[in-house]
Amino acid sequence: MPPKLTPAAVRAAADRLPRVRFAHLPTPLEELPRLAAALGGGVRVFVKRDDCTGLVLGGNKARHNEFLFGDATVSGCDLFVWGALVQSNNCRTTAAACAKLGIECRLFLSKAHQKTEPQGNLLIDYLVGAHVEFTDAKIGPELNALLAAKAAEFRAAGRKPYFWDPPRVVPLSAISYAICMAEIAEQTAALGVAPAGVYVSSAGATGAGVALGKALLGFECPARLICPMHWPWDIPTRIAADANAAAERMGLPHRVTVADIDADESYVAPGYGLPSPAGQEAMHLLATTEAILTDHVYTAKALAALVADVRAGRYPRGSSVVFIHTGGVPAIFAEPDRVLPGM
Repeated sequence: MPPKLTPAAVRAAADRLPRVRFAHLPTPLEELPRLAAALGGGVRVFVKRDDCTGLVLGGNKARHNEFLFGDATVSGCDLFVWGALVQSNNCRTTAAACAKLGIECRLFLSKAHQKTEPQGNLLIDYLVGAHVEFTDAKIGPELNALLAAKAAEFRAAGRKPYFWDPPRVVPLSAISYAICMAEIAEQTAALGVAPAGVYVSSAGATGAGVALGKALLGFECPARLICPMHWPWDIPTRIAADANAAAERMGLPHRVTVADIDADESYVAPGYGLPSPAGQEAMHLLATTEAILTDHVYTAKALAALVADVRAGRYPRGSSVVFIHTGGVPAIFAEPDRVLPGM
């Protein structure tokens, strides 16, 4: 492996790429002493507040979109063709970025098990001017094929669409989380803390960026990627490939292997976009001890993994762990019955 980089060198490599500045960076790193006390074990817990990135209520996609819209801008794009679940944080922030730049946004949202009333993220999609269509296409290859087909239709009509094309957009998005890891390296060093573990909800671009940042900066701790879904491919293999494609885009020789990827799929149940008892407990624990909200299906499950690991004694007394809060809070307002079951 080539020598580790400084945070400044990671940022300099990323700055070689086209970028539109959307996010409020660096996001804060805050200690959570009351949560740590509730967990016991003498482990310090910190949260990287990527729920505070801006761009209509924040989240990890604000970072992603800096590089995606940089790419779209230099390619002359006049239309975004995007899609995910109805309560997609990705679509919400993409629609907002389109609004800021005056680009038309077409969202194709998979209904799955979610309601189509204008609430939560979907309400914001409408507020920022996105054109929304609902589909029964499933998240993954089926929806990706639909987006590619819609983009082809617009292209045939003389438009210049930018669409969810994974080989292109995932490595670009991942670069933004190598930068996040550079921020964590600086912030923890300033506090005199060496993280014993970093946790994040991801089975894709964000996780690839965290894994790449770990390699670039020489973090010795595990980067725990808590997967919110099962994909129809081997997740560690894909994440490693996307991390390496991101490094290549940055002009860096560093590479990640499958063995470097700690992708945990054991917290997905009962399914993608569905809350779990452990996630709900973690979500309510953070809210009642630190007055910080997570969403109930993504960040809550990643936080549940951190809670379980600390309680199980995975980390020695006096060590520190970092939770990257990737946002998603608007979704709780669309599903109060799942956030507060039984009320």
